[in-house]
Amino acid sequence: MPSSLLWAVDVYGRVYSLSTAGQQWDQCRDAHLEFKRVAAVRQCCWGIACDHNIYLNVHASDLPIRYQEETFENQRWNPVDGFSDRLLPSDRWQWSDVTGLQHQPLEGFQLPSANWEWEADWYVDENFGGEPTDKGGWRYAIDFPATYTKDKKWNSCVRRRRWIRYRRYKARDSWAKIPCEQAGPLPDPFNDISCGGWEVSDEPAGRLSLWAVSLQGKVWFRDGICHNNPEGSMWEEVNIPGEVVQISCGPVDLVWAVLWEGQLLVREGIGRDCPKGNSWVVVDSPSPEIGAIHVAVGVNVVWAITKDNKVWFRRGVNSHNPCGSGWIGMVGEMVMINVGLNDQVWAISCEDRAVYFRQGVTSSELSGKAWKAVSVPRDSDRSNSSASTGSMHSAGCFFGGEVRLHSQTSVLSDVDSDTERNSVGGLLPDPESLAAAVSTSSATADLDLPKPRIPKVTSDSFISELVSDREGQVGRRDGPPTSGPSIPEEGEPSAGEEGGGEQAGESKPAAGPPTLVLSPSQPGDPQWSNVDLEEAQTHLSPEDGLTHLTVGGPPGGAEAGADTCSLSSVATYHLGLEELYGPDEHPLWAWVSGGACAVDSHSPLSWFNSVGTNSSAQSMSLSITPAQSAAWKKQIFEQLSERSKREMDNFKHYEQAIEQSVWVKKGSMQWWRDWKPHKWTDIRFALEQFSGAEGNKDGILFIYYTFNEEKKYLHAFVNEVTVLVPVLNEAKNTFAIYTAERTKQRWPIRLAAATELEMHDWLALLSVSCCDSRGIHGPPSKQAIWSVTCKGDIFVSEPTPELEASPYPMPCDQMFWRQVGGHLRIIECNSQGVVWGIGYDHTAWVYTGGYGGGFFQGLSSSTDNIHTQTDVRSVYIYENQRWNPVTGYTNKGLPTDRYMWSDASGLHECTKANTKPPSPHWTWVSEWAIDYSVSGGTDREGWQYAADFPASYHGHKTLKDFVRRRRWARKCKLATTGPWLEVPPIPLSDITILPCGARGTLEQVLLWAISNKGDVLCRLGVTPQTPAGSSWLHVGTDQPFKSVSIGAVHQVWAIARDGSTFYRGSVSAQNPAGDCWYHIPPPAKQKLKQVSVGRTSVYAVDENGNLWYRHGVTPSYPQGSSWEHISNNVRKVSVGPLDQVWIIADRVQGSHSLSCGTVCRRLGVQPMEPKGQSWDYGIGGGWDHITVRANATEAPRISMAAPHEGLAQQQSQTPPRSPLPTQPQDSQSNGSAVGC
Repeated sequence: MPSSLLWAVDVYGRVYSLSTAGQQWDQCRDAHLEFKRVAAVRQCCWGIACDHNIYLNVHASDLPIRYQEETFENQRWNPVDGFSDRLLPSDRWQWSDVTGLQHQPLEGFQLPSANWEWEADWYVDENFGGEPTDKGGWRYAIDFPATYTKDKKWNSCVRRRRWIRYRRYKARDSWAKIPCEQAGPLPDPFNDISCGGWEVSDEPAGRLSLWAVSLQGKVWFRDGICHNNPEGSMWEEVNIPGEVVQISCGPVDLVWAVLWEGQLLVREGIGRDCPKGNSWVVVDSPSPEIGAIHVAVGVNVVWAITKDNKVWFRRGVNSHNPCGSGWIGMVGEMVMINVGLNDQVWAISCEDRAVYFRQGVTSSELSGKAWKAVSVPRDSDRSNSSASTGSMHSAGCFFGGEVRLHSQTSVLSDVDSDTERNSVGGLLPDPESLAAAVSTSSATADLDLPKPRIPKVTSDSFISELVSDREGQVGRRDGPPTSGPSIPEEGEPSAGEEGGGEQAGESKPAAGPPTLVLSPSQPGDPQWSNVDLEEAQTHLSPEDGLTHLTVGGPPGGAEAGADTCSLSSVATYHLGLEELYGPDEHPLWAWVSGGACAVDSHSPLSWFNSVGTNSSAQSMSLSITPAQSAAWKKQIFEQLSERSKREMDNFKHYEQAIEQSVWVKKGSMQWWRDWKPHKWTDIRFALEQFSGAEGNKDGILFIYYTFNEEKKYLHAFVNEVTVLVPVLNEAKNTFAIYTAERTKQRWPIRLAAATELEMHDWLALLSVSCCDSRGIHGPPSKQAIWSVTCKGDIFVSEPTPELEASPYPMPCDQMFWRQVGGHLRIIECNSQGVVWGIGYDHTAWVYTGGYGGGFFQGLSSSTDNIHTQTDVRSVYIYENQRWNPVTGYTNKGLPTDRYMWSDASGLHECTKANTKPPSPHWTWVSEWAIDYSVSGGTDREGWQYAADFPASYHGHKTLKDFVRRRRWARKCKLATTGPWLEVPPIPLSDITILPCGARGTLEQVLLWAISNKGDVLCRLGVTPQTPAGSSWLHVGTDQPFKSVSIGAVHQVWAIARDGSTFYRGSVSAQNPAGDCWYHIPPPAKQKLKQVSVGRTSVYAVDENGNLWYRHGVTPSYPQGSSWEHISNNVRKVSVGPLDQVWIIADRVQGSHSLSCGTVCRRLGVQPMEPKGQSWDYGIGGGWDHITVRANATEAPRISMAAPHEGLAQQQSQTPPRSPLPTQPQDSQSNGSAVGC
């Protein structure tokens, strides 16, 4: 996963970012002002500075941000001048927009702000709408407005042409001020900001929704923000039923706000056509007597904080119910909270002002599990800490600071309690700096010291007091400050004298409370402000090198203090370039934004290694040597072993009290009943699992239902279950249970759970039970058989020696399949444990050696080697039209025609509105768009023509074409987890790995692939230890390819996009790319689409679903001699290292139903009979890909005295499967070299 950024603002207004691939906070050095709040998204970051203006930081990219300005020049023809700018009074403007209603002269266009620049001057667009125009770019029509054409006709009385000019956004990676478009300044400055809306359904890419709150409580919406206009167009006020203090906008359509009274507002009606929404709904505060002060929303979550700093989670929130259903109190006290990408939660603690991350937030557990502090240093901790400490010590005081006037003032809020006074910001210097100053105070070392605390600076006080700088001074508080208790000490040196005239470091005996003097560290520094601190005392233990420190107010008591300072007790800090924190102190954060931080529960982050480990724990860990630890472990193990032996000897004469344990899990589901009429029936489902005395486990599944008012049940033994398949759709959360018998019938047990979470729980539980009953645990073996369903789910089966036994192999409908997390379209492997896969978005993935992932948790999934995996695929629908003599092509077809909006077959109606993603796990990421990459080509509008439905389509219209269609595509995205790592950066369409024997070892594993553009590639550096390899080697071709396969003796076969076949010569471990291609003619009148090569066999599948076998392949003549047809209705073929042949077949008839996408194995494959004899049908349907190229286990052959009798007996027990129809052998010419 590419790195992303977490943004934060400290209490001094400095902006930092933390990369998911980094381990330190990086300060934004270009920020010349202090910031109050930021709102980050992937492409940019918005912020409110201390001058209450909004600033934008757009991240740099290789692609420039360009905006096209356009205007139209209009002319009319007259008999005297011809075409001229002399228009009729009723005509449009000479220079106008496309509608002609707005006057747009060339000189009227101005840059929106100083952040833009013109690329070039105005020019005429001579290719308007993709069609070339005549010289000058004019388009002609009869009148305004009308249909324009590029050709001038005899009745063309008006014409127009379009002028274009581009402007470029130049303010990249810097904070640019957003201009105000109103005639005057906004009524009041901004106080809060939130950015989101980038995942709104049907929303164009790059569109953002920016919401802001002013100091008067008004809500504003920034309109027109998109990729080409990152600043937006203008502010629009949104009516509200009260005064708002804070607002939060989610990635989709959630917008919540907090009222002054503590209630919350929810915006409804947000969509593509109405990004601002249309109404507000009031939601009560989590606590009736304590109002809310902060809210944060995501995709399906809402978090809130009340005035007592308690954290609350809103349950039941989604796009259909944005208000949710109720509040749940959470652990922790925070001052602000933010929801980022993937609904991950960030917060700032009330106690230590540290950034916290909510761990365990997943789609199934949105509230998470626990808070964990982000403990990483800042980039200035290493470089500036020593300089900053020295500058503070040179000032001669323990608490130093500088207050800048006008727009650069920052003052911390007052400390209200005695405990907080004692902390004085928590910014104490290191012990060595104070040793000399407090050497006379050792007498008080035994006094108890309250735990130092930092100032309590809430987000509200931060806005109103920390950066309250509109008049260049700090506001006054009503009433005098309260004096805190003090412990006078005789002879204690004062921290300084009143006023700034005394030199740093001078001290005099104090007649009254001591005064803190703030003096500049350099003569050229800006003006200093004398800020008097309330009298307070801080007692430090002698172990820390300090006794106590007393900081007092000014002479004259509390009244004088009130006259010299507007706050009861404030600490001031230097706001220049020097570091403000001590070398051992963590930063104090005021705001955090995770809208650009792409993390989830499985993201490997190195942010949580605490840098401030407890000293006592460190000393304890350092005092224990490895030798002592090993001796203790050995001693404990010996004692436990002796105790266990003694207890077993004392009680071994007793009988076993409990020979087996039994537990039962029950639930309510729905069952698709077996008899007609088929319908969903409410049932009670139960899993009874028992374990024997020897540890073996087994179980039984029960389905209790009622038929004709009579209670009945079905049962199935767990050890007979062969596969559990999730069948997700928009209607029900269903899954199928297969047994060997039901696989033959093509009729599984189909159950539907009430919720998706419940379905996943049952699937995980049943999967663990099935694996326990068969003794299968851990990751798949190196020789496992991998398969992929049409929905992208990955299944794996452990082959047994009897699977490929001859002449009586184990039926493949008895194979047990278990699911592995992830989502792929193609998967390939070999017996060395190298497994690669390709997703629907052509991304390559390599297997990491783990198991589980996805909805598998706990014991059913490994904790290591599980990573986040994403996939993007396209959903296609077809728009169909028929021609008639009156209106031409129209969407009104004949009664016998297919639906005018349908799938590829035309049997199912599929419109843009009712077409959904493949399952609820997928989300739309694009709009419907015409797909021009259809086989057979299209015209300019994407249409394909044919004589009738269905027929062969082509991309140009002829006189015999009475129907046409075009394909629409829309992309959707899936996010899941599994034992897979991405292999960037080249997208792939096919892949193959060199197979080898069960005992063979390869130092270098040859791996070939086809890119999505048709290039042939060879992966270098692939080994069992480094399965991802190191780099790609391009193999030259004369045309693009689509399929490739490498055999056990380095024979490489490939198929081009035109269906022709090629063989690569001289491929070896020393020469992995080979020398040249040999052209192999395909079968007559057929175009091949996929090839698979084993040890000596070569099989291929054509575009019509026919399976072909290549004759005459020998080591001396590896190209073979001819093709022979084996079967039809074949989707994919996989030939293993033992020349075993497995396919994915279509339209396999069972006793109950017909299935498409069935796993089949070729029976009777022997060295003297490589084509085999018949098919054995396995699991199906819905399977799309299988690979047996890792199964190299050779089973011992069975020798029988009477093979014919044995064969007859075997056939009487299991009827032979009839082979699919075959065709006569099709002989072809030999191959010829076509060059390198």
